[in-house]
Amino acid sequence: MGEAEKQQSTMMNGVVQPLLTDLYQITMAYAYWKSDKCSDHAVFDLFFRKNPFQGEFTVFAGLEECLKFLENFRYSESDIEYLKSILPSNVEPAFFEFLANLTARDVKLYAIPEGTVVFPRVPLIRVEGPLPVVQLLETTFLTLVNYASLVATNAARYRIAAGSDLQLLEYGLRRAQGPDGGLSASKYTYIGGFDGTSNVLAGKMYNIPVKGTHAHAFVMSYSSLDEVRTKVILNKNDNSEQDIVQLSLRFRTELSSLLSLLKEEANDGELAAFISYAVAFPNSFLALIDTYDVKKSGLLNFCAVAVALCQLGYKPLGVRIDSGDLAYLSNVAFQTFCKVSKHYGFQWFRDFSIVASNDINEETIISLNEQGHKINCFGIGTHLVTCQKQPALGCVFKLVEVNSKPCIKLSLDVEKVTIPGGKLVYRLFGKDGHALIDLLQMKDEPAPEVGMKVLVRHPFQESKRAYVQPVQVQNLQILYFSDGAICGDLPTLSDIRKHVKQSLATLRPDIKRNLNPTPYKVSVSDQLYHFMHNLWLQNAPIGELF
Repeated sequence: MGEAEKQQSTMMNGVVQPLLTDLYQITMAYAYWKSDKCSDHAVFDLFFRKNPFQGEFTVFAGLEECLKFLENFRYSESDIEYLKSILPSNVEPAFFEFLANLTARDVKLYAIPEGTVVFPRVPLIRVEGPLPVVQLLETTFLTLVNYASLVATNAARYRIAAGSDLQLLEYGLRRAQGPDGGLSASKYTYIGGFDGTSNVLAGKMYNIPVKGTHAHAFVMSYSSLDEVRTKVILNKNDNSEQDIVQLSLRFRTELSSLLSLLKEEANDGELAAFISYAVAFPNSFLALIDTYDVKKSGLLNFCAVAVALCQLGYKPLGVRIDSGDLAYLSNVAFQTFCKVSKHYGFQWFRDFSIVASNDINEETIISLNEQGHKINCFGIGTHLVTCQKQPALGCVFKLVEVNSKPCIKLSLDVEKVTIPGGKLVYRLFGKDGHALIDLLQMKDEPAPEVGMKVLVRHPFQESKRAYVQPVQVQNLQILYFSDGAICGDLPTLSDIRKHVKQSLATLRPDIKRNLNPTPYKVSVSDQLYHFMHNLWLQNAPIGELF
C-alpha cells in the first residue's frame, strides 16, 4: 500500500461523531438506561427494501466510514454539556456519566464487503451489542450508508451505460448538496467506476485522479490577439524559442483551406485564449471549444494551436464540448482530427480526447451510443452527484433480536414486515458462474453446500419456492469489528473499486440492463420461513367480527 493510500485509509470525516444523530436516539437511550436495559443484548439489521433508479441491483458503500465511526465512538465533554442543555431537566446526572464513559468496545459488527452488489431485504450490516449503544448507532450508520450506496450505484449504472472503454469523470462539486455531499460524491462515484474527479480536495483526501480543463470564462476573458502577453514558447526539437502566435495564425490560414472554413469567422479572442492556455500547459493542452461556434471557430482555433504545439514537439490532449448536438459535433471533431492527422502526418492527432459534458445523464449516454458518437470521455455532474432520478435509497435499521429472543415488526404493507432474528447470508452461484440467489438462514442452520440440493423460499409468498443445487457458495457476512477495534486491514479505495467491477460481473446481463431488468431473487431457508411466519401469527392480533 502506497503512502497516499495509507493516509486515505486512516482518514475520518470530522463531522461524523456521536452527535450526528436524531434526538430520539438520545431520548431512547435514556429510557433504556432508566429502565435498566443497558445490559440487554440486541441485534440490529441495516438493509433496504427496494433497489434504486428502477433497477435491480445496488452497490453497497459506506462501510469503512461506519467502522471508523465505531472505532472512535465516544462523547466529548462539550457533547455532554450540550446534551445537558437540550434534554429535559429531570434527566438524572448519572445518565450523563454513563454517556461520558460509553464506547463501542462491546459491539460486534458483521457486514457484506464494501463494493459488493446487494439486494433488497439482505442485511448489509448486522450489529450486535448492548441495546442502548447499538441504538445510538442507527442514524449515523444510515446517513453514512444511504447516500454512499446510492451514488456508488448511480456511478456503476453510468459505467454500464458507457461501456468499459470510455473515460468517465465526475464534475459535480458545484452542484452537490454542500461540501460534504461533494466530497462523498467524488469518493463513491470513483468506487462505482468513474476514472477521476474535478474535486481537488477529494483528490488529496482519497487519492483519486484529478482531471479538468478551463471554463468558458477563460475564453471570454480574451477579446483579441493583442492580449496574449507570453508569445514565446520553447521548441522541444531544437531548444529554440518560437512565436506561437505567428505559428498559430499561419496554421489557421492553412487549416481554413484544408477544412473549407472561413478564417474570418473564427473568433480571435478564442484563439488568444487557446494560445495562452497552451503556453501555460503545452504538454496537457485540452480546450473547451463551444464558447462561440464549434464548427466555425472552436475547432479551427484549436487545431491551429494544436498543430503549432505538435510542430514544436508537444502532444496536446484534445477538446471538450459542453453544448449542442454532442453526437454530431463529436463526429465532426473526429473527422476534422483525421484530416489534420493525414495532412500533417501527426498520427496521434486522430486519437485526441473528445470530452462531452452538458447535463449528461444515464439516458443521454444510452441515446448517444445509439446515435454513433465519437466521444471518448464524459464529464458528468448534476445528475450523477444529486442522483436526480432518485434522491434517496431508503436503508433502514431494524431491531431483530433482544437477549436471544427474535423480534418482528408487523405492517399492513407486507414489504415492511421484518425478517426476525440474527441471520446468516449466503450467495449461491449457478452452473453458468453467475450469482443465482441470495439465501437468508437462521444462525443455527448448517451452511448450504456445493452440489447439495437446498430448498429456498420467497419470504412472504408461500407458493414461491424452489430447489437450488449451487456450484459455489459464498458467505457474505464477515466480522469487521470486535473488542473495540476494526478486524484486520481495510481495503483501499482502489481495491473496493476493483471489487465493484468483479461483483457486477457475477450478475447476468438481464439483471443489469437499463430497461425492464430481471429481478434478482432473495430467499429464506425453509426453517427461517416457518419460524418467521409462526412468530408473525403469534404477534398479529386476532380480530373479531360483530
